[in-house]
Amino acid sequence: MGTVTTEEREERAERVPKQDRSRATRQRLLEAAVACLAEHGWAGSTVTVVAERAGVSRGAAQHHFPTREDLFTAAVEYVAEERSTALRALFPQGAADRRAVVAALVDLYTGPLFRAALQLWVAASNEDQLRPRVTELESHVGRETHRIAIELLNADESRPGVRETVQGLLDMSRGLGLANLLTDDTGRRERVVAQWAALLDEALG
Repeated sequence: MGTVTTEEREERAERVPKQDRSRATRQRLLEAAVACLAEHGWAGSTVTVVAERAGVSRGAAQHHFPTREDLFTAAVEYVAEERSTALRALFPQGAADRRAVVAALVDLYTGPLFRAALQLWVAASNEDQLRPRVTELESHVGRETHRIAIELLNADESRPGVRETVQGLLDMSRGLGLANLLTDDTGRRERVVAQWAALLDEALG
């Protein structure tokens, strides 16, 4: 192996902080994009607005995400990863009490992360360039959420109807998230969670 020169060592020392700064900038942009989508919707969430909120220049934002669609699809992917991480963190030992799992799944669809994702879904329904990317991403997110739910509920998908029962739970959770957009639906949501937990105990054994 050749000897590393002083210049090369200095260049490597400078490169690491630049990479760290780049990752930090990207993270700030994603967090800002999620917050903007949740608060202002698609129409009010331009690259300029997101860059200002993140405290970076528009040029820096476009260096990481050349187009608006790149930025917001990455933001929703980030949302999906955060949702999965949050759910895993609640039950690090795996399968848990089913009522607690149902409540946690419902919570995934009632916070600002879901609100941001919803804004992108609405935009994708009207944006031909955006629709296929969001559709593909949401398909992946749906499969991952279903897989996590199966594990945490300790459900046996080989039994008839189990897969559909768990999918019904996720569809119901999404519906509760939509209802919560307009009014605080906490009271009704708690009763629905209790009923679904009882139904799951009966259906899953």
